[in-house]
Amino acid sequence: MVVIGVDAHKRTHTLAVVDEVGRALTNQTFPATLEGHRAVLGWAHTWPERTFALEDCRNLTRRLEADLIRGGEAVVRVPARLMVEARRTGRELGKSDPIDALAAARAALREPGLPVARLDGETRRLRLLVDHREDLVGERTRMQSRLRWHVHELFPGLEIAPKSLGRGHVIAALDRRLRPVEGTVAAIARELLARIRELTERINELEREITRLVRPLAQSLLAMPGCGPLSAAKIIGEVAGAGRFRSKAAFARWNGTAPIPVWSGNDSRHRLNRGGNRQVNAALHRIALTQWRGIGPGRAYVQQRLTAGSTKTEALRLLRRRLSDEVYRRVRVDEKESAVVATMEEVIAA
Repeated sequence: MVVIGVDAHKRTHTLAVVDEVGRALTNQTFPATLEGHRAVLGWAHTWPERTFALEDCRNLTRRLEADLIRGGEAVVRVPARLMVEARRTGRELGKSDPIDALAAARAALREPGLPVARLDGETRRLRLLVDHREDLVGERTRMQSRLRWHVHELFPGLEIAPKSLGRGHVIAALDRRLRPVEGTVAAIARELLARIRELTERINELEREITRLVRPLAQSLLAMPGCGPLSAAKIIGEVAGAGRFRSKAAFARWNGTAPIPVWSGNDSRHRLNRGGNRQVNAALHRIALTQWRGIGPGRAYVQQRLTAGSTKTEALRLLRRRLSDEVYRRVRVDEKESAVVATMEEVIAA
């Protein structure tokens, strides 16, 4: 049994092979093309039992990963943090493609519970749409900020309510006010306003599409108080299969809601985990805030923690940890239901 570590780049992929005790056997570099991926599959057949270990950087490894899986290979994803540790403890100093590939292979050998890669499905489509919508929202926010300064210069006494420049009637009213004004500032303001209108329409379209896609994938998650379609889509897209986590505790550690132990001797305590997947952590925080405002059981729990002496920040942090377990359970339920539906559709099609 060997483990084949991969250090992926835009133009080349370097592979290093280690045996079951981590001893380096050989390494090889292939072009990052379809022909190169076929060559990788042919070269790997030198070893009858093998597992590929790819650094978890999906933009670089997604196509190679998919081609390996379609070729019947077992593929695991290695977090970059584990590779750093493997390089630091290795005997060979420096950083190169073969060293990085060797680090990936040894990290996978040392950590048997790494996530198993699988082909992307609707969850990746959902993630792409959510990320695209967030990019457009960020672009619109930057334009709104610039527009406000131009409007202040043109109409010093005009007050535009916060977060209102994404509403159709506010945009229409401002457009009517800017139309008769001449000058460069007014022209720029009208151009920004037109672009903001276009972005708002596209953002709303994306939200409707995301809502339509997420409903059949996350029925149990959407039934959770405080979890709307956008938060559910963010969680589903980022998790990409809750089965890759061995337990709810592992899921909590991955999303950064599990505290980190920092104790020694008789002093036993934990501190806030500022790592983990911050996108899922932010989605859990939105759900926690919504429940704290009175939707769902979270408010009673926060009040209980406040009575016990916790601050509001600490209480919400503890609530996020509890919500992480509930989200993990619901996502697993949704994935099982989706698998059953997919199996039934295959039977009907056959």
